[in-house]
Amino acid sequence: MSTDKAASWAYSEDFRSLDEALLRATDRSEQLGCGSVSAGTGALLQLLAAALRATAVVEIGTGAGVSGLWLLRGMSPDGVLTTIDSEAEHQRAAKAAFTEAGIRPTRARTITGRASEVLPRLTDAAYDLVLVDGDPLELAEHVEQALRLLRPGGVLAVAHALGHDLVPDPARRDEVTTALREVARTLREDARVLPALVPSGDGLLLAARV
Repeated sequence: MSTDKAASWAYSEDFRSLDEALLRATDRSEQLGCGSVSAGTGALLQLLAAALRATAVVEIGTGAGVSGLWLLRGMSPDGVLTTIDSEAEHQRAAKAAFTEAGIRPTRARTITGRASEVLPRLTDAAYDLVLVDGDPLELAEHVEQALRLLRPGGVLAVAHALGHDLVPDPARRDEVTTALREVARTLREDARVLPALVPSGDGLLLAARV
């Protein structure tokens, strides 16, 4: 990345500042080692949820609640976030973050379990937005399930889609980078969606269900 591009990227990432609830949630993410979306990506997720007037959102990969906070703040006031994670400790941290931010408990439904087992139990075409931020090696399966869950006009968002800037490098052929690259290629050629890849944070792959 050139100096000018790096400066522009940093400027856009700092365009929205983090409040105390988001800062604490980000700190918990680092302590738990579960990672989180950047401020730029979070702001974009909030905007998407608001533009969709989302009332039903699925999140694969709860983490410590950073992305969940951004989503909930963009959703309709009565909207419900269904967030899935295999680690109960992560979900306890997320619940703490939601409480600190003044989010009503009824607005977040946390499900502890593997996404591959939970997603098939959710209703077809019932969700406005699905955020996928789980195991990259299960990404293809999660994305296919997400497309089933989305209503027409709903949006799929895949976080960390650039894989720490490794995905654009054709010489990188490790398992995770290859999985990310393959999902992006598949969505680009899928007639069911209108895709875009946004270089926000670590990359946000978007696809609107048509």
